[in-house]
Amino acid sequence: MTDINRWLLPDGLEEALPDAARRLEDLRRRVLDQFDTWGYDLVMPPLAEYLESLLTGAGHALDLQTFKLTDQLTGRMMGVRADLTPQVARIDAHRLRVQGPNRLCYVGSALRTRADEWSGSRSPLQAGAELFGHDGIDSDLEIIRLMLATLAACGVERPSMDLGHVGIYRALAQDAGLDASQEQEFFDQLQRKSVPEIEQTLAAWQAGGMDPAACARLRSLVDLNGDATVLDAARRALAGAPVEVAVALDHLQAVVARLEASEPGLDLHLDLAELRGYAYHTGLVFAAFVPGSGQAIARGGRYNEIGRVFGRARAATGFSTDLRAFVRREAGAPMTPRQTVLAPATGDVALEAAIADLRARGVRVVRELEGQDNEVPGGARLEPRAGEWTVVEH
Repeated sequence: MTDINRWLLPDGLEEALPDAARRLEDLRRRVLDQFDTWGYDLVMPPLAEYLESLLTGAGHALDLQTFKLTDQLTGRMMGVRADLTPQVARIDAHRLRVQGPNRLCYVGSALRTRADEWSGSRSPLQAGAELFGHDGIDSDLEIIRLMLATLAACGVERPSMDLGHVGIYRALAQDAGLDASQEQEFFDQLQRKSVPEIEQTLAAWQAGGMDPAACARLRSLVDLNGDATVLDAARRALAGAPVEVAVALDHLQAVVARLEASEPGLDLHLDLAELRGYAYHTGLVFAAFVPGSGQAIARGGRYNEIGRVFGRARAATGFSTDLRAFVRREAGAPMTPRQTVLAPATGDVALEAAIADLRARGVRVVRELEGQDNEVPGGARLEPRAGEWTVVEH
């Protein structure tokens, strides 16, 4: 290994240098303050847990994203968290055991075996909020509105948003009699919106005896996307489907109506083939986008029953985002200069008191070092004037 290779970081892992670190910390504080004003309590899950709890309800995809290691104390398998949501669900269900709604939030680093599709990072600084203990439109809307407010705090004022509902596909797959393998196969094709593959698959299933009407309903999903009028088209295309489909469409209709009333100008897009997090989501799913990017900057949805394995089957909905991605978007933008004052290396008690007072008021004070170039940006200095130490601009 050459000397230069000693300093290379693995692909997708990153460090924050002073400007980026300052931006990231400012952003973290703004986001946590935002969560607090909405009534969400901060929790700090551990970086690693036993796999049995870490991957509960998270599905196959998160298993593949998780770095695994052996606990040297017990010999049991542990994982470094790739997503904080299952950990927060464990805290709600097992540690806090709150009766009724419980609002929790978090900001913490995660580690993934593969890069995130939007940010290209394997080490996101994940921020999110989860609302447990309520199953209904009010909690869905609260989480969506909090996501929009959080994006605004991160500098994204006018995102577009996709809405979907995994219950529609789940009910149609069950109605068509798809086994687990077929359900996953068709799911993959829907996510890629590969119409030729979809039609070929459905033709083969129909030739094998599958109900033609069920096949037609599955085929229609790939085309059911657009503005709110797509819901009327969906009711026609999915006529004859199980009642769960109509219930899901009614829920989507109500969410859209209330968002249009409370968030005028929000760019809403519906996609009934939008199934992010299908392995663990159970209802409404949503994602936010910025112009010029095809990847979501924040996403979330409902994931009821995730706490069952911890002893409490709790309704839940939430969202998350990667704060590092917002800092990358700001790279190169000028930062507000911070006032910095240079103070002598040695002095009297009055000097120490003046330095302490400035620092208590949030002013950066840098002490001189003998034999060094002690200039600081701004040129302000603490100097003795009229018997007291005073900040003097130079």
